[in-house]
Amino acid sequence: MSFVLAAGALAPAADAHPVPSDRSGIPRLTDDAGRTLTLRGWNVEDKANRGDRALTAITEKHFRDLRANGFDFARLLIFWDDLEPRRGHYSTAYLRRIERVLDWARKYGIQVLLDAHQDVFGPAFGHRGIPAWATRTDGLPFTPHPDDWFSEYFEPAVQRAFTHLYEDPDLRRAQERMWQVVAERFGRHPAVLGYDLINEPMGEIAEGEDLPTAARRIEARQLTPMYNRLARAIRSVDRANWLFVEPTPAVGEGVPTGLGTIADHRTVYAPHFYDTAMEAGADYDPSAGWIESYEAAVTAYPARHRLPVVVGEWGPLNNALPMMGRFYRDAMASLNRYTSGWAGYVWCYGGGYCALDENGAFAVNKERTVTPYAPAVAGTVHSDTYDATTGVYRLTYTAGRRGVTEISLPTAAGRWCVSAHGSAEVRGSGGAITVRARAGARVTVTATPARRHGRADATRSRCQL
Repeated sequence: MSFVLAAGALAPAADAHPVPSDRSGIPRLTDDAGRTLTLRGWNVEDKANRGDRALTAITEKHFRDLRANGFDFARLLIFWDDLEPRRGHYSTAYLRRIERVLDWARKYGIQVLLDAHQDVFGPAFGHRGIPAWATRTDGLPFTPHPDDWFSEYFEPAVQRAFTHLYEDPDLRRAQERMWQVVAERFGRHPAVLGYDLINEPMGEIAEGEDLPTAARRIEARQLTPMYNRLARAIRSVDRANWLFVEPTPAVGEGVPTGLGTIADHRTVYAPHFYDTAMEAGADYDPSAGWIESYEAAVTAYPARHRLPVVVGEWGPLNNALPMMGRFYRDAMASLNRYTSGWAGYVWCYGGGYCALDENGAFAVNKERTVTPYAPAVAGTVHSDTYDATTGVYRLTYTAGRRGVTEISLPTAAGRWCVSAHGSAEVRGSGGAITVRARAGARVTVTATPARRHGRADATRSRCQL
């Protein structure tokens, strides 16, 4: 979730065959046929309910509506405190509810990232995540900050709890076992894409350290070993799905990560994309250069370690401010330059961060995330563009030897006409279009809203519902 940094800290199933990277030097996510993958979707959560009511706020409608708007990806928040309420006791009811959600996702063709979510460590501090029985504070103080919850991360008790999680052998083993339980139960579920090992990890700031220095130290000396331990634990039961690793939230301030090498063959770098000023209520200011500084900082690590990037959370709270339309345009252009996809925060029906209101209509500017795109391209991508003014989507690629290209169209926006030029055939109906092409052919696929489609192209195009 988004945040505002505490005052004084900083003022604001797939396979891993590499494909040619874009100009950022970052490889794209691919599947076992070598197709270039793009994930677009939203976080799906139930933070309000726990215990016997856990996950009950998530319904089949969430996934039906995601698909109707063309999305193929959901980052599902799960909580260790619900999974293991007592040490060594794993809730079979909670596992069944996770499976029910995954079954809905499968029904609508949504790929799911299971996110081990924590906010301010967990229930010992009035939030969700790491169980109370795994929280050790050494008696250090904690003062709640109800008007600025993120500042609670800087309370001494919370910081010490992270240190114990990273350093205590028994807590390390408990965290590893938790992930083994999840991966063993869901690793073969068709909807599961991978595992986000911990949400927005934080740590203890040493005396005399500023936040950027502390963040790089925590990432290098605590998060990197933790991710490697968890990777080994998960791989003992699941060799197939992707592992998603996050830096600390300091990356949002343009601070390059200190993460080291993750010794795993299927790892995705999964930073979040939030600006402190906007989270504090400010409008987007293009002249401040935040997106440019974020992109420069966040791309260095995955380019060096040859990891695909999927942004796990993004989207401002006050999205109706005058410059927010410009923000969504600039943000999506940036994300498209270096990521293999993203999950907005959050797919729910109401106010606050919700993508939709109570009636299912998009909140102001969040409808800008709904565009055609190619979830899978069987070949080498040359260009992939969407013109928001005309509504026209165009993909150009050279076809590979295996697989078909998939195009996702948001059917909630109406009918589309699709054409493919260059030894290619278009098939499909609804929002799911496939293109099969001769190996080596240069193919251009164009999707146009039916209301803009002229009669002259009708013989060469295929209008889809």
